[in-house]
Amino acid sequence: MSTRKPMSRFATIGGLCAVAALTVTSCGAGGPAASGGAGDSVTVLVEAGGHAELAGVAEVCETSAGLDVKFVELPYDGLFNRLSSEFSAGTVSFDVAALDSVWLPSFKDALEPIDELFTDEVQQDIFPALVEEANVEGHFIGMPAWTNAEIILYRKDLFEDAENMADFEAEYGYELAAPTTWEQYRDISEFFTRDGMYGTDVKGAVETEWLAHVLQAGSPMVLDEDGNVVIDNDAHREALDFYVGLTESAPPGAAQVDWAAAQNLFNQGKTAMTRFWAHAYRQIPDDATVAGKVGAAAMIGGSAGVAGVPGPWYLSVPKATANTENAKRFIECAYENNSLGIESSLGLASRISAFEEYQDEEGYESFGPLIETLNAEATATRPATEKWQQIVDTVLIPLLQKAVAGGDTESLLADAKQQIQDLLK
Repeated sequence: MSTRKPMSRFATIGGLCAVAALTVTSCGAGGPAASGGAGDSVTVLVEAGGHAELAGVAEVCETSAGLDVKFVELPYDGLFNRLSSEFSAGTVSFDVAALDSVWLPSFKDALEPIDELFTDEVQQDIFPALVEEANVEGHFIGMPAWTNAEIILYRKDLFEDAENMADFEAEYGYELAAPTTWEQYRDISEFFTRDGMYGTDVKGAVETEWLAHVLQAGSPMVLDEDGNVVIDNDAHREALDFYVGLTESAPPGAAQVDWAAAQNLFNQGKTAMTRFWAHAYRQIPDDATVAGKVGAAAMIGGSAGVAGVPGPWYLSVPKATANTENAKRFIECAYENNSLGIESSLGLASRISAFEEYQDEEGYESFGPLIETLNAEATATRPATEKWQQIVDTVLIPLLQKAVAGGDTESLLADAKQQIQDLLK
């Protein structure tokens, strides 16, 4: 999903999953004791699409932690505006907020440190990139509630077809299988671009895939650790050139293709492969052309290895709430029961153990590739700058759209560097 509206778009994809009742287990989160009177309450501000991820958790926390959990749901833009307004005023109407990862740098000064919840045991069960992102200026200010990353989804039926296998090996000199290198991905995309089908998609309207290529090439995305703009370095250019090159095996109009368009193309059988958020594997409609025919593989690596750009949301406590203890108790409870999110309509979690619990079950074949991608050493979250969304909207996406439409990548990257430097002044 897009950087800006991941949850609202997640929630509209596919059917609903039943919320299963799971046994509550204590998993070692630190912090306040999980006890309290029946009158204890906590108000959680959440994006409407993310409510389902926490509904099962809330039910368990009401009985196990004695918390009366109330939700306030807002659309994505409305949530950001509400947060901005109340944080600026220093008075809040909520005790816990579910925050998009790109908001943490903007709201860091308004959030209560929750360092005591991040014990060594807790940190070992959260993907490394998320642990790093949750720590802003020396304090943990958000507990991951759910996360996602792009993996490779491919038409297993086409890959296992005997005629396709023989023709591919004859043409390319190796066996047709889920790609493990970008050269293989390019070859397979080229091979399946025929008879009204395309080998892959190219999403010119979102920046994530190109930036994943940048990480795989060994460079930080757009900004280095000191905040210097590095978007014009060799890794960014080579990644962009490769990504643009895939348009030869992708549907026309790549500049306008976003997540929803790419997902529709794949589900309708128009593309043989797609790089997509892992949750989509379980949300392929039963009546889709590709239903029951899809395989899943980890994101492909470059010279720096496998790398993806995670899409996490965090639970945070505002400094202005007078209900800090109950807020932290809810976050602790949410962590301990994190696997309940997998049974929601979105079907995601944030703990490694939660995904591992399901990865060998039928229907959850995407979880192994997701774990591998999120655990990869080169996987990294977006740069910690308050201007990130502005950079995406006004620089990165326009750059990518011009590039896939045939623009000169070297000059586009040079222009982008100057634009970003101006934004950061």
